[in-house]
Amino acid sequence: MIALHSRSVVPRRLIAGAATASLVALGGCKTADILKARTPDVLTPGSLSTAAGASVLRLGAIQNFYIAFAGNTDSYAVVTGNLGDEIRSTDTFDDRILPDRRQMNDNLPSMTTPYLTLHKARTGATRAIVALNATAPTTPKFLVGEQYVDRGFAETFLGEMYCSGVPFSGDDGATPGLPLTTAQMFTASAASFDSALTLADTSTRVKYAAQIGKARALLDNGQYAAAATAVAGVPTAFKFLAYYSLTTTENGVYNATAAAGSRYGVSDKEGGNGLAYLSQTGDARLPWVASTRAGFNTLFQAQPTQLKQIRAGNVTVADGIEARLIEAEARLQGGAQADRDAVFQTLNTLRQNAITPAVPIITGTAPTTQAAAVDQLFAERGYWFWLTGHRLGDMRRLIRQYGRGSETVFPTGTQAAPLSSQYGTDVNFIVPSQEKNNTNFTGCIDRKA
Repeated sequence: MIALHSRSVVPRRLIAGAATASLVALGGCKTADILKARTPDVLTPGSLSTAAGASVLRLGAIQNFYIAFAGNTDSYAVVTGNLGDEIRSTDTFDDRILPDRRQMNDNLPSMTTPYLTLHKARTGATRAIVALNATAPTTPKFLVGEQYVDRGFAETFLGEMYCSGVPFSGDDGATPGLPLTTAQMFTASAASFDSALTLADTSTRVKYAAQIGKARALLDNGQYAAAATAVAGVPTAFKFLAYYSLTTTENGVYNATAAAGSRYGVSDKEGGNGLAYLSQTGDARLPWVASTRAGFNTLFQAQPTQLKQIRAGNVTVADGIEARLIEAEARLQGGAQADRDAVFQTLNTLRQNAITPAVPIITGTAPTTQAAAVDQLFAERGYWFWLTGHRLGDMRRLIRQYGRGSETVFPTGTQAAPLSSQYGTDVNFIVPSQEKNNTNFTGCIDRKA
């Protein structure tokens, strides 16, 4: 800011003289040549209609999605785990402490990161779609479909993370959007995945990712049977990954929870209601080791180090295991003991066959009550999807769709040492105050699950 107010005043004749001297020193170069600015690393508007220009936009949009999903310390996969029961803040800043405590406000600077990056991923994908379509038929259809997949997941993440009332503004960055309800956000994401499916062509990667993404959005809207239909035919072994490396974007979940002095740490049975992520015995889905590592706040000592997400490791956005669990949840809606038995068998089949080494089966018989069966299914989802950005959406669904009280789902009571504050009552993130620059937006429509 200081530089804006500290301009030196130089007589114009001196500037002109210096410019003349520079031209003479260039010895014969024509003025016109000097004034021809070349920007080989910048896309001009005209280049976007070329295959090369559209390809650059496509790659940039993919990178935007990776960053938003799990590519920085405050990415979607991290901060949603912090509000949920997977991750706790080991920081000294309220930006991260208050979400962990379930006491949100709209002016937490670090929490603007996931909001802005998710919208950047959403609008970047839309711009890439326009550019890729302009180069048809040179561009394979599935590359356009891939962008719809990324856009659909970004829209789903916004719906799962934030209160009702998130505006989806125009991809031009200037057209203000109208606030969308939670259900409308999931409807929009399902439509993006539908577009991806029509363009998947020969790419099973795009097709299967779009199927699971659509099913997730339908599940978020309580459309169980339609969600199960959507994932039909997805192989259990399929994985749709976000890619990270030391030379591009590092795995933000690792940096947030396992690096030296990390600002977050992994939780176990947080606030009484949290899942036992670190207490399972012989569960390959939940790898971690004890350590002498301290958190960013050195009051947090001997932090457990999760081993699932590594510094240059990829993160699963969606996979065939999720497809099977979506089918299981749809089956559970039947409410009969035969349905609970079938779901129980599915859970054990996945434990035995979907990971190496296999996870010990759940002993005994299927739950005999619907509430217990729901508990078991959602616990299994929590363990399979640990640290991949699924948990907050599931916790909100338990309230919204299964009638659970928020204080029976989210961490409650007094925070574990070295903290001693009482948990609040928030179950989602507030849209950051910067959005109020949008004249259509005045705040959350509601803060319900």
